[in-house]
Amino acid sequence: MAEAVVELLERAARREAPLEELRALRLAVQAVPPAALRARLSDDHLAALFALLSVNDREQVSACVSILERLLPALDPLYVIQNLREELQKGLFHPDDSVKILTISQVGRIVENSDAVAEVLNSPELLRQIIHCIGGEKIAVAKEAIKSLSRIAQTQDGLEALFVSSLLSDLKNVMAISDVVRYRVYELIVEISSVSADSLDYCANSGLISELIGELTGDDVLVRATCIEMVTSLAHTPHGRQYLAQQGIIDKISNIIVGAESDPFSGFYLPGFVKFFGNLAVVDSPQQICERYPVFMEKVFEMAESNDPTMIGVAVDTLGILGSNIEGKQVLQKTRSRFQNLLNRIGHQAKNAPTELRLRCLDAISSLLYLPPEQQTEDLLRMTESWFTSLSSQPLELFRSISTQPFPDLHCGALRVFTAIANQPWAQKLMLDSPGFVEYIVDRSVEPDKASKDAKYELVKALVNSKTIAEIFGNQYYLRLRAYLREGPYYVKAVSTTAVEGAE
Repeated sequence: MAEAVVELLERAARREAPLEELRALRLAVQAVPPAALRARLSDDHLAALFALLSVNDREQVSACVSILERLLPALDPLYVIQNLREELQKGLFHPDDSVKILTISQVGRIVENSDAVAEVLNSPELLRQIIHCIGGEKIAVAKEAIKSLSRIAQTQDGLEALFVSSLLSDLKNVMAISDVVRYRVYELIVEISSVSADSLDYCANSGLISELIGELTGDDVLVRATCIEMVTSLAHTPHGRQYLAQQGIIDKISNIIVGAESDPFSGFYLPGFVKFFGNLAVVDSPQQICERYPVFMEKVFEMAESNDPTMIGVAVDTLGILGSNIEGKQVLQKTRSRFQNLLNRIGHQAKNAPTELRLRCLDAISSLLYLPPEQQTEDLLRMTESWFTSLSSQPLELFRSISTQPFPDLHCGALRVFTAIANQPWAQKLMLDSPGFVEYIVDRSVEPDKASKDAKYELVKALVNSKTIAEIFGNQYYLRLRAYLREGPYYVKAVSTTAVEGAE
């Protein structure tokens, strides 16, 4: 097979390969391991394939791209940049987006090689054209360019090339193409800044982060909504949070939330600003964030208590994030009856809201109620039990009724709530005391699809792995659960049939 591929490549190199042979070559290279071809590929073969891209024939271009996608990764990155630099350069100007994506992805692969990266950094025209690809019409080309440039910025030399040379002017010029392209460049800057404190310093010194922050705190409400997502990404890293705090950005975001009361357009950006603090609380300290920025918690409660499904959804998501760790749970517990009342509203929404909001409520409830075994103190178990009973007058029946509905997403969401509380003794007693509940758990016939079977299996696993389950459920039920776990999520009981002589 390798010989046949090489023969077809030879014909392509001599420009004797018609389209049908290129199609055959495309199929052949998929069947041969790249390692088997590596030693037999010549510069002429590859240059010929690149040359065949220059025709105005979409099918031929598509065939050549598929072949090159298979062959180029088999080659050493240093070899590719040293021998095919001109072809890569031309590929970035090609009118077909698939050729641009192929070329940019190869550059991204080359810069990950410590021996080859210098060759790319010494090719400013190559980098300049990749920067210009961020401004392309097709998002797939722009995404590939952003990915390659962020890889280039992984090294000190790469950071120098992008931010301490004329390429910085190219980045700024590309930003001027349109709002959409400007946000793509911000996306690149945030991605690079998130790598390390040094990377962040280069990006900050370029002035581009200041521009992003300026738009975040400006008057355009739609721009604010876009920019807050990027700033939230930056806050996921310790050095990013430190920078935002030192620059007073977190205080500014808090002040904007305060001012949102009098802004009729705050609905556009408020969800993003609240999510920012929710994420900040989890990666930092829920208690410190909520104490320092009390407007955040107040706004979350206001949104959850409103009648606006969009605001309720964001608030529920944020409460789920906030209550995903013990410190966050304790912050919520300090609000006493207000949070208990809110849980009742969330339980009501889980039953009656539109499907998407019901799912978000179920996920938040799972997050709020889960307690790792090592953190199950008497106080915390009392707390989760009181939260569960606040959700509804009959919470176990509420989630059981949701789990029996013919909607897989809701069915799995309710099973996840049961799984969240399955290792807590109070919940195990509730399950045991609920008529038919344990039978429902071990009944495989009620799970119609793979996702449901997986969700039920996770519930069984959580019960079996609990230290208190054997004592509370008793030996008979405990052994049935263990058998379910041992048999796996997709077990089907064999049905034996007896042949009767003379039967048709």
